Amino acid sequence: MNPTHSHVVDGRRGLPAAQQPEWPDQNALRRITEELAAASPLVLVEECDRLRELLGAAARGEAFVLQGGDCAETFAGSTADAVQGTLRTLLQMALVLTHGASVPVVKVGRMAGQFAKPRSSRTETRGAVTLPSYFGDAVNGLEFTPEARRPDPARLRTAYETSAATLNLVRAFARGGSADLHRVQSWNRGFLTDTPAAARYERLAGEIDRTLAFMRACGVDPRQLHTTEFFTSHEGLLLDYEVALTRVDRESGRAYSAGAHLLWIGERTRDPAGAHVEFFSRIANPVAVKLGPSTTPDELMAYADRLDPDRTAGRLSFVVRMGRDRIRDLLPVLVEKAAGNGVRACWLTDPMHGNTFTVGGRKTRRFDDVLDEVRGFFEVHRALGSRPGGLHLELTGDDVTECLGGGRAMGVGDLRRDYASACDPRLNHSQSLDLAFLVAEMLQDAGETTGRDAGAATGRGAAQPASGGRDANLRRP
Repeated sequence: MNPTHSHVVDGRRGLPAAQQPEWPDQNALRRITEELAAASPLVLVEECDRLRELLGAAARGEAFVLQGGDCAETFAGSTADAVQGTLRTLLQMALVLTHGASVPVVKVGRMAGQFAKPRSSRTETRGAVTLPSYFGDAVNGLEFTPEARRPDPARLRTAYETSAATLNLVRAFARGGSADLHRVQSWNRGFLTDTPAAARYERLAGEIDRTLAFMRACGVDPRQLHTTEFFTSHEGLLLDYEVALTRVDRESGRAYSAGAHLLWIGERTRDPAGAHVEFFSRIANPVAVKLGPSTTPDELMAYADRLDPDRTAGRLSFVVRMGRDRIRDLLPVLVEKAAGNGVRACWLTDPMHGNTFTVGGRKTRRFDDVLDEVRGFFEVHRALGSRPGGLHLELTGDDVTECLGGGRAMGVGDLRRDYASACDPRLNHSQSLDLAFLVAEMLQDAGETTGRDAGAATGRGAAQPASGGRDANLRRP
Protein backbone atom coordinates (compact mmCIF):
# COMPACT_ATOMS: atom_id res chain seq x y z
CA MET A 1 0.00 0.00 0.00
CA ASN A 2 1.11 3.54 -0.70
CA PRO A 3 1.18 6.13 2.08
CA THR A 4 -1.92 8.28 2.07
CA HIS A 5 -2.26 11.75 0.69
CA SER A 6 -4.23 13.56 3.40
CA HIS A 7 -6.39 15.51 0.98
CA VAL A 8 -7.64 12.22 -0.50
CA VAL A 9 -9.02 10.71 2.67
CA ASP A 10 -9.11 13.35 5.41
CA GLY A 11 -12.24 15.30 4.59
CA ARG A 12 -12.26 17.15 7.93
CA ARG A 13 -11.87 20.67 6.61
CA GLY A 14 -14.86 22.74 7.63
CA LEU A 15 -16.68 19.80 9.24
CA PRO A 16 -17.33 19.41 12.97
CA ALA A 17 -15.02 16.82 14.54
CA ALA A 18 -16.32 15.77 17.95
CA GLN A 19 -14.22 14.35 20.81
CA GLN A 20 -10.83 15.41 19.41
CA PRO A 21 -7.98 16.18 21.83
CA GLU A 22 -6.81 19.72 22.34
CA TRP A 23 -3.19 19.00 21.47
CA PRO A 24 -1.05 21.74 23.07
CA ASP A 25 1.91 21.25 20.71
CA GLN A 26 0.80 21.31 17.08
CA ASN A 27 4.36 21.05 15.77
CA ALA A 28 4.90 17.84 17.73
CA LEU A 29 1.56 16.51 16.45
CA ARG A 30 2.62 17.18 12.86
CA ARG A 31 5.96 15.38 13.34
CA ILE A 32 4.30 12.33 14.89
CA THR A 33 1.60 12.03 12.23
CA GLU A 34 4.23 12.32 9.50
CA GLU A 35 6.10 9.42 11.13
CA LEU A 36 2.91 7.36 11.27
CA ALA A 37 2.11 8.15 7.63
CA ALA A 38 5.45 6.59 6.64
CA ALA A 39 5.19 3.59 8.97
CA SER A 40 4.43 0.02 7.90
CA PRO A 41 0.73 -0.94 7.73
CA LEU A 42 -0.58 -3.00 10.64
CA VAL A 43 -3.15 -4.88 8.54
CA LEU A 44 -3.34 -5.90 4.90
CA VAL A 45 -5.87 -5.06 2.21
CA GLU A 46 -6.58 -8.76 1.61
CA GLU A 47 -7.41 -9.26 5.29
CA CYS A 48 -9.83 -6.33 5.28
CA ASP A 49 -11.54 -7.62 2.15
CA ARG A 50 -11.80 -11.09 3.70
CA LEU A 51 -13.51 -9.67 6.78
CA ARG A 52 -15.97 -7.83 4.55
CA GLU A 53 -16.88 -11.15 2.91
CA LEU A 54 -17.44 -12.80 6.29
CA LEU A 55 -19.55 -9.91 7.58
CA GLY A 56 -21.64 -10.21 4.43
CA ALA A 57 -22.21 -13.86 5.28
CA ALA A 58 -23.28 -12.86 8.79
CA ALA A 59 -25.71 -10.31 7.36
CA ARG A 60 -27.30 -13.14 5.36
CA GLY A 61 -27.53 -15.39 8.42
CA GLU A 62 -24.77 -17.70 7.19
CA ALA A 63 -22.37 -16.82 10.04
CA PHE A 64 -22.35 -15.07 13.41
CA VAL A 65 -19.99 -12.32 14.59
CA LEU A 66 -18.29 -12.34 17.98
CA GLN A 67 -16.59 -8.99 18.58
CA GLY A 68 -15.07 -8.44 21.99
CA GLY A 69 -12.22 -7.14 24.07
CA ASP A 70 -11.19 -4.31 26.32
CA CYS A 71 -13.22 -1.20 26.94
CA ALA A 72 -9.99 0.80 26.75
CA GLU A 73 -6.66 -0.88 26.18
CA THR A 74 -3.71 0.48 28.13
CA PHE A 75 -0.06 0.41 27.21
CA ALA A 76 0.91 -1.20 30.51
CA GLY A 77 -1.90 -3.75 30.27
CA SER A 78 -1.06 -4.95 26.75
CA THR A 79 1.04 -7.83 27.99
CA ALA A 80 1.39 -11.23 26.35
CA ASP A 81 -0.57 -12.89 29.16
CA ALA A 82 -3.43 -10.37 28.94
CA VAL A 83 -3.68 -10.57 25.15
CA GLN A 84 -3.61 -14.37 25.18
CA GLY A 85 -6.21 -14.46 27.96
CA THR A 86 -8.63 -12.37 25.92
CA LEU A 87 -7.94 -14.44 22.80
CA ARG A 88 -8.55 -17.70 24.65
CA THR A 89 -11.82 -16.34 26.03
CA LEU A 90 -13.00 -15.30 22.56
CA LEU A 91 -11.98 -18.68 21.10
CA GLN A 92 -13.84 -20.52 23.83
CA MET A 93 -16.93 -18.39 23.28
CA ALA A 94 -16.71 -18.93 19.52
CA LEU A 95 -16.40 -22.67 20.05
CA VAL A 96 -19.51 -22.70 22.24
CA LEU A 97 -21.47 -20.64 19.71
CA THR A 98 -20.35 -22.76 16.76
CA HIS A 99 -21.00 -26.09 18.46
CA GLY A 100 -24.34 -25.06 19.93
CA ALA A 101 -25.79 -23.34 16.90
CA SER A 102 -23.97 -24.96 13.95
CA VAL A 103 -22.89 -21.67 12.40
CA PRO A 104 -19.35 -20.43 11.70
CA VAL A 105 -18.28 -17.62 14.01
CA VAL A 106 -16.39 -14.56 12.77
CA LYS A 107 -13.92 -13.57 15.49
CA VAL A 108 -13.12 -9.85 15.82
CA GLY A 109 -11.14 -8.42 18.74
CA ARG A 110 -11.55 -5.01 20.32
CA MET A 111 -7.77 -4.90 20.51
CA ALA A 112 -4.55 -3.68 18.91
CA GLY A 113 -5.80 -0.10 18.70
CA GLN A 114 -8.55 0.53 21.28
CA PHE A 115 -6.46 3.16 23.07
CA ALA A 116 -8.83 6.14 22.88
CA LYS A 117 -12.21 6.73 24.51
CA PRO A 118 -14.83 9.46 24.08
CA ARG A 119 -15.94 11.14 27.30
CA SER A 120 -19.11 12.89 28.42
CA SER A 121 -17.08 15.82 29.80
CA ARG A 122 -13.77 17.26 28.66
CA THR A 123 -12.71 17.87 32.27
CA GLU A 124 -12.74 15.98 35.56
CA THR A 125 -12.92 17.62 38.99
CA ARG A 126 -11.71 16.08 42.22
CA GLY A 127 -12.12 18.35 45.22
CA ALA A 128 -10.82 21.77 44.21
CA VAL A 129 -8.75 20.46 41.28
CA THR A 130 -10.03 20.35 37.69
CA LEU A 131 -7.98 18.61 35.00
CA PRO A 132 -8.60 17.28 31.47
CA SER A 133 -10.53 14.01 31.43
CA TYR A 134 -8.74 10.77 30.63
CA PHE A 135 -9.31 10.13 26.92
CA GLY A 136 -7.35 6.89 26.73
CA ASP A 137 -3.66 6.08 26.69
CA ALA A 138 -3.32 7.33 23.10
CA VAL A 139 -4.07 10.84 24.40
CA ASN A 140 -3.09 11.19 28.06
CA GLY A 141 -2.51 9.27 31.29
CA LEU A 142 -4.99 7.92 33.81
CA GLU A 143 -3.18 9.40 36.83
CA PHE A 144 -4.88 12.53 38.15
CA THR A 145 -1.95 14.91 37.78
CA PRO A 146 -1.44 17.90 35.46
CA GLU A 147 1.51 16.15 33.81
CA ALA A 148 -0.34 12.90 33.11
CA ARG A 149 -3.55 14.52 31.91
CA ARG A 150 -1.82 16.83 29.44
CA PRO A 151 -2.52 15.50 25.90
CA ASP A 152 0.74 14.30 24.37
CA PRO A 153 0.93 13.47 20.64
CA ALA A 154 3.94 11.20 21.29
CA ARG A 155 1.39 8.78 22.74
CA LEU A 156 0.04 8.25 19.21
CA ARG A 157 3.38 6.71 18.27
CA THR A 158 3.25 4.48 21.36
CA ALA A 159 -0.30 3.44 20.42
CA TYR A 160 0.94 2.36 16.99
CA GLU A 161 3.92 0.46 18.44
CA THR A 162 1.81 -1.27 21.09
CA SER A 163 -0.79 -2.20 18.46
CA ALA A 164 1.93 -3.71 16.29
CA ALA A 165 3.20 -5.81 19.21
CA THR A 166 -0.34 -6.95 20.06
CA LEU A 167 -1.00 -7.91 16.44
CA ASN A 168 2.17 -9.99 16.39
CA LEU A 169 0.85 -11.91 19.41
CA VAL A 170 -2.59 -12.29 17.83
CA ARG A 171 -1.17 -13.67 14.59
CA ALA A 172 1.19 -16.02 16.40
CA PHE A 173 -1.66 -17.31 18.56
CA ALA A 174 -4.14 -17.69 15.71
CA ARG A 175 -1.75 -19.20 13.16
CA GLY A 176 0.90 -20.91 15.23
CA GLY A 177 -1.15 -23.77 16.62
CA SER A 178 -2.38 -22.27 19.90
CA ALA A 179 -5.85 -22.02 18.37
CA ASP A 180 -5.80 -25.65 17.23
CA LEU A 181 -9.10 -27.36 18.03
CA HIS A 182 -7.11 -30.31 19.36
CA ARG A 183 -6.13 -28.04 22.28
CA VAL A 184 -9.61 -27.03 23.42
CA GLN A 185 -9.00 -28.56 26.85
CA SER A 186 -5.83 -26.50 27.37
CA TRP A 187 -7.65 -23.23 26.66
CA ASN A 188 -9.19 -23.46 30.14
CA ARG A 189 -5.85 -23.63 31.94
CA GLY A 190 -5.21 -20.60 34.10
CA PHE A 191 -8.91 -19.83 34.39
CA LEU A 192 -11.19 -20.57 37.31
CA THR A 193 -12.69 -24.02 36.96
CA ASP A 194 -15.14 -23.94 39.88
CA THR A 195 -17.91 -22.28 37.89
CA PRO A 196 -20.94 -23.70 36.07
CA ALA A 197 -19.70 -22.26 32.76
CA ALA A 198 -16.25 -23.83 33.16
CA ALA A 199 -17.73 -27.24 33.97
CA ARG A 200 -20.08 -26.98 31.02
CA TYR A 201 -17.17 -26.00 28.77
CA GLU A 202 -15.14 -28.99 29.94
CA ARG A 203 -17.96 -31.29 28.91
CA LEU A 204 -18.17 -29.56 25.52
CA ALA A 205 -14.40 -29.89 25.06
CA GLY A 206 -14.69 -33.61 25.79
CA GLU A 207 -17.34 -33.95 23.08
CA ILE A 208 -15.13 -32.15 20.59
CA ASP A 209 -12.15 -34.35 21.46
CA ARG A 210 -14.24 -37.42 20.76
CA THR A 211 -15.43 -35.94 17.46
CA LEU A 212 -11.84 -35.18 16.42
CA ALA A 213 -10.78 -38.72 17.31
CA PHE A 214 -13.57 -40.04 15.12
CA MET A 215 -12.48 -37.76 12.25
CA ARG A 216 -8.90 -38.98 12.51
CA ALA A 217 -10.10 -42.58 12.50
CA CYS A 218 -12.01 -41.81 9.29
CA GLY A 219 -8.89 -40.36 7.66
CA VAL A 220 -9.95 -36.69 7.72
CA ASP A 221 -6.96 -34.32 7.42
CA PRO A 222 -6.80 -32.44 10.75
CA ARG A 223 -4.49 -29.68 9.52
CA GLN A 224 -7.41 -27.42 8.58
CA LEU A 225 -8.25 -27.27 12.30
CA HIS A 226 -4.76 -26.04 13.21
CA THR A 227 -5.33 -22.28 12.71
CA THR A 228 -8.15 -19.77 12.87
CA GLU A 229 -8.98 -16.42 11.33
CA PHE A 230 -8.92 -13.51 13.76
CA PHE A 231 -9.48 -9.83 13.00
CA THR A 232 -8.95 -6.59 14.91
CA SER A 233 -11.09 -3.52 15.37
CA HIS A 234 -11.27 -0.29 17.32
CA GLU A 235 -13.28 2.90 17.50
CA GLY A 236 -11.94 5.27 14.84
CA LEU A 237 -12.05 8.21 17.23
CA LEU A 238 -8.77 10.11 16.80
CA LEU A 239 -8.83 11.44 13.27
CA ASP A 240 -5.20 12.61 13.35
CA TYR A 241 -4.17 9.01 14.03
CA GLU A 242 -6.62 7.37 11.62
CA VAL A 243 -5.78 9.65 8.69
CA ALA A 244 -2.04 9.13 9.24
CA LEU A 245 -2.53 5.33 9.11
CA THR A 246 -4.59 5.34 5.93
CA ARG A 247 -2.96 3.87 2.83
CA VAL A 248 -3.92 3.77 -0.85
CA ASP A 249 -3.92 0.29 -2.39
CA ARG A 250 -1.74 0.20 -5.50
CA GLU A 251 -3.96 -2.22 -7.40
CA SER A 252 -7.43 -0.88 -6.71
CA GLY A 253 -6.61 2.75 -6.00
CA ARG A 254 -8.90 2.61 -2.95
CA ALA A 255 -7.93 3.97 0.47
CA TYR A 256 -7.82 1.59 3.45
CA SER A 257 -7.20 2.06 7.12
CA ALA A 258 -3.95 0.24 7.81
CA GLY A 259 -4.54 0.39 11.57
CA ALA A 260 -7.34 -2.18 11.92
CA HIS A 261 -9.44 -4.51 9.82
CA LEU A 262 -12.64 -2.82 10.99
CA LEU A 263 -13.29 0.64 12.44
CA TRP A 264 -16.46 1.86 14.07
CA ILE A 265 -18.02 5.27 14.71
CA GLY A 266 -19.15 5.73 18.29
CA GLU A 267 -22.38 7.06 19.72
CA ARG A 268 -20.82 10.46 20.47
CA THR A 269 -19.26 10.98 17.03
CA ARG A 270 -21.95 9.68 14.66
CA ASP A 271 -23.09 13.10 13.36
CA PRO A 272 -24.12 12.33 9.74
CA ALA A 273 -22.71 15.72 8.72
CA GLY A 274 -19.57 15.37 10.83
CA ALA A 275 -15.93 14.67 10.09
CA HIS A 276 -15.99 11.05 11.29
CA VAL A 277 -18.72 9.97 8.87
CA GLU A 278 -16.95 11.85 6.09
CA PHE A 279 -13.61 10.13 6.79
CA PHE A 280 -15.23 6.69 7.07
CA SER A 281 -16.93 7.23 3.71
CA ARG A 282 -13.49 7.50 2.10
CA ILE A 283 -11.98 4.20 3.32
CA ALA A 284 -12.75 0.76 1.89
CA ASN A 285 -12.52 -1.26 5.12
CA PRO A 286 -15.67 -2.74 6.58
CA VAL A 287 -17.05 -0.09 8.95
CA ALA A 288 -19.67 0.07 11.69
CA VAL A 289 -21.80 2.69 13.42
CA LYS A 290 -22.99 2.52 17.02
CA LEU A 291 -26.72 3.26 17.26
CA GLY A 292 -28.00 4.55 20.61
CA PRO A 293 -31.62 5.07 21.70
CA SER A 294 -31.85 8.52 20.10
CA THR A 295 -31.12 7.21 16.58
CA THR A 296 -33.85 8.07 14.08
CA PRO A 297 -34.71 6.15 10.90
CA ASP A 298 -33.61 9.16 8.84
CA GLU A 299 -30.22 9.16 10.56
CA LEU A 300 -29.85 5.46 9.88
CA MET A 301 -30.49 6.04 6.19
CA ALA A 302 -28.03 8.92 6.19
CA TYR A 303 -25.33 6.53 7.45
CA ALA A 304 -26.27 3.92 4.87
CA ASP A 305 -26.26 6.41 2.01
CA ARG A 306 -22.95 8.01 3.02
CA LEU A 307 -21.06 4.87 4.06
CA ASP A 308 -22.56 2.19 1.80
CA PRO A 309 -24.22 3.84 -1.21
CA ASP A 310 -23.67 0.72 -3.34
CA ARG A 311 -25.31 -1.55 -0.72
CA THR A 312 -22.35 -3.92 -0.59
CA ALA A 313 -22.88 -6.85 1.77
CA GLY A 314 -20.37 -6.74 4.62
CA ARG A 315 -19.35 -3.13 4.11
CA LEU A 316 -21.60 -1.66 6.84
CA SER A 317 -22.57 -2.96 10.26
CA PHE A 318 -24.93 -1.37 12.77
CA VAL A 319 -24.05 -1.94 16.43
CA VAL A 320 -27.16 -1.39 18.52
CA ARG A 321 -26.81 -0.14 22.11
CA MET A 322 -30.32 0.70 23.32
CA GLY A 323 -30.55 -0.69 26.86
CA ARG A 324 -32.65 -3.64 28.03
CA ASP A 325 -35.74 -1.50 28.67
CA ARG A 326 -35.79 0.10 25.20
CA ILE A 327 -34.42 -2.42 22.71
CA ARG A 328 -37.80 -4.00 21.94
CA ASP A 329 -39.48 -0.64 21.37
CA LEU A 330 -36.78 1.22 19.44
CA LEU A 331 -35.02 -1.36 17.28
CA PRO A 332 -37.94 -2.59 15.10
CA VAL A 333 -38.48 0.72 13.30
CA LEU A 334 -34.75 0.89 12.40
CA VAL A 335 -34.63 -2.68 11.10
CA GLU A 336 -37.79 -2.10 9.08
CA LYS A 337 -36.44 1.15 7.64
CA ALA A 338 -33.19 -0.54 6.58
CA ALA A 339 -34.96 -3.54 5.05
CA GLY A 340 -37.43 -1.35 3.19
CA ASN A 341 -34.60 0.60 1.55
CA GLY A 342 -32.35 -2.26 0.49
CA VAL A 343 -29.72 -1.73 3.21
CA ARG A 344 -27.67 -4.93 3.59
CA ALA A 345 -26.10 -4.16 6.94
CA CYS A 346 -24.93 -6.69 9.49
CA TRP A 347 -26.79 -6.08 12.77
CA LEU A 348 -24.82 -6.51 16.00
CA THR A 349 -25.95 -6.01 19.58
CA ASP A 350 -23.84 -4.12 22.11
CA PRO A 351 -25.71 -5.01 25.33
CA MET A 352 -23.13 -3.35 27.57
CA HIS A 353 -23.24 0.42 27.17
CA GLY A 354 -26.98 0.93 27.57
CA ASN A 355 -27.03 -0.93 30.90
CA THR A 356 -24.37 0.90 32.90
CA PHE A 357 -24.98 2.37 36.34
CA THR A 358 -22.85 3.45 39.30
CA VAL A 359 -22.49 1.86 42.72
CA GLY A 360 -20.21 3.42 45.31
CA GLY A 361 -18.48 5.53 42.69
CA ARG A 362 -17.79 2.55 40.39
CA LYS A 363 -19.47 1.89 37.06
CA THR A 364 -20.97 -1.56 36.75
CA ARG A 365 -23.47 -3.64 34.78
CA ARG A 366 -25.75 -6.51 35.71
CA PHE A 367 -25.24 -9.73 33.80
CA ASP A 368 -29.01 -10.26 33.68
CA ASP A 369 -29.50 -6.82 32.07
CA VAL A 370 -26.87 -7.63 29.45
CA LEU A 371 -28.54 -10.96 28.75
CA ASP A 372 -31.99 -9.39 28.52
CA GLU A 373 -30.87 -6.87 25.93
CA VAL A 374 -29.38 -9.69 23.85
CA ARG A 375 -32.64 -11.59 24.20
CA GLY A 376 -34.61 -8.53 23.09
CA PHE A 377 -32.31 -8.12 20.09
CA PHE A 378 -33.05 -11.70 19.01
CA GLU A 379 -36.77 -11.28 19.63
CA VAL A 380 -36.95 -8.23 17.36
CA HIS A 381 -35.14 -9.94 14.51
CA ARG A 382 -37.19 -13.10 14.88
CA ALA A 383 -40.44 -11.11 14.75
CA LEU A 384 -39.34 -9.20 11.65
CA GLY A 385 -37.77 -12.14 9.83
CA SER A 386 -34.37 -10.43 9.75
CA ARG A 387 -30.96 -11.73 10.82
CA PRO A 388 -29.27 -11.17 14.20
CA GLY A 389 -25.68 -10.81 13.01
CA GLY A 390 -23.61 -10.92 16.17
CA LEU A 391 -22.41 -9.70 19.55
CA HIS A 392 -20.24 -6.70 20.45
CA LEU A 393 -18.94 -7.04 24.02
CA GLU A 394 -16.53 -5.48 26.47
CA LEU A 395 -14.80 -8.44 28.11
CA THR A 396 -11.51 -9.72 29.42
CA GLY A 397 -9.88 -13.07 30.05
CA ASP A 398 -8.99 -12.00 33.57
CA ASP A 399 -10.93 -12.80 36.73
CA VAL A 400 -11.99 -9.19 37.29
CA THR A 401 -14.96 -8.18 39.44
CA GLU A 402 -16.52 -5.38 37.42
CA CYS A 403 -19.98 -6.67 36.40
CA LEU A 404 -22.60 -8.10 38.75
CA GLY A 405 -24.19 -11.54 38.49
CA GLY A 406 -23.39 -14.43 36.21
CA GLY A 407 -22.86 -18.05 37.18
CA ARG A 408 -20.71 -17.15 40.19
CA ALA A 409 -23.31 -14.60 41.42
CA MET A 410 -20.94 -11.62 41.65
CA GLY A 411 -22.30 -9.15 44.22
CA VAL A 412 -21.85 -5.45 44.94
CA GLY A 413 -19.33 -6.26 47.66
CA ASP A 414 -17.14 -8.04 45.06
CA LEU A 415 -16.62 -4.86 43.05
CA ARG A 416 -13.87 -3.77 45.44
CA ARG A 417 -11.92 -7.00 45.04
CA ASP A 418 -10.51 -6.74 41.52
CA TYR A 419 -11.81 -3.76 39.55
CA ALA A 420 -9.11 -3.13 36.95
CA SER A 421 -10.79 -1.39 33.98
CA ALA A 422 -9.44 2.00 32.99
CA CYS A 423 -12.93 3.08 31.95
CA ASP A 424 -16.04 0.88 31.69
CA PRO A 425 -16.80 -2.48 33.39
CA ARG A 426 -16.11 -5.69 31.48
CA LEU A 427 -17.42 -9.23 31.64
CA ASN A 428 -14.84 -11.56 33.12
CA HIS A 429 -13.93 -14.95 31.69
CA SER A 430 -16.64 -16.87 33.54
CA GLN A 431 -19.38 -14.36 32.72
CA SER A 432 -18.31 -14.35 29.07
CA LEU A 433 -18.66 -18.12 28.86
CA ASP A 434 -22.01 -17.96 30.66
CA LEU A 435 -23.24 -15.54 28.02
CA ALA A 436 -21.88 -17.63 25.14
CA PHE A 437 -23.81 -20.73 26.24
CA LEU A 438 -27.04 -18.74 26.59
CA VAL A 439 -26.62 -17.01 23.22
CA ALA A 440 -25.87 -20.39 21.59
CA GLU A 441 -29.31 -21.50 22.74
CA MET A 442 -30.86 -18.35 21.23
CA LEU A 443 -29.07 -19.01 17.95
CA GLN A 444 -30.26 -22.58 17.95
CA ASP A 445 -33.84 -21.41 18.50
CA ALA A 446 -33.46 -18.79 15.76
CA GLY A 447 -32.15 -21.44 13.35
CA GLU A 448 -35.04 -23.74 14.09
CA THR A 449 -37.51 -20.88 13.58
CA THR A 450 -35.87 -19.92 10.29
CA GLY A 451 -36.07 -23.52 9.11
CA ARG A 452 -39.78 -23.71 9.89
CA ASP A 453 -40.39 -20.35 8.20
CA ALA A 454 -38.43 -21.43 5.14
CA GLY A 455 -40.50 -24.57 4.86
CA ALA A 456 -43.74 -22.62 5.10
CA ALA A 457 -42.71 -19.64 2.98
CA THR A 458 -44.27 -19.19 -0.43
CA GLY A 459 -43.17 -16.58 -2.94
CA ARG A 460 -40.34 -15.13 -0.81
CA GLY A 461 -37.26 -16.37 1.04
CA ALA A 462 -37.37 -16.75 4.77
CA ALA A 463 -34.49 -14.26 5.08
CA GLN A 464 -36.68 -11.39 3.85
CA PRO A 465 -38.20 -9.11 6.49
CA ALA A 466 -41.85 -9.64 7.18
CA SER A 467 -44.11 -6.95 5.77
CA GLY A 468 -46.75 -7.19 8.43
CA GLY A 469 -46.99 -5.50 11.82
CA ARG A 470 -44.62 -6.02 14.69
CA ASP A 471 -44.93 -8.91 17.08
CA ALA A 472 -46.98 -7.86 20.08
CA ASN A 473 -44.61 -9.80 22.31
CA LEU A 474 -41.59 -7.61 21.51
CA ARG A 475 -42.08 -5.44 24.58
CA ARG A 476 -40.72 -6.96 27.76
CA PRO A 477 -43.39 -7.14 30.45
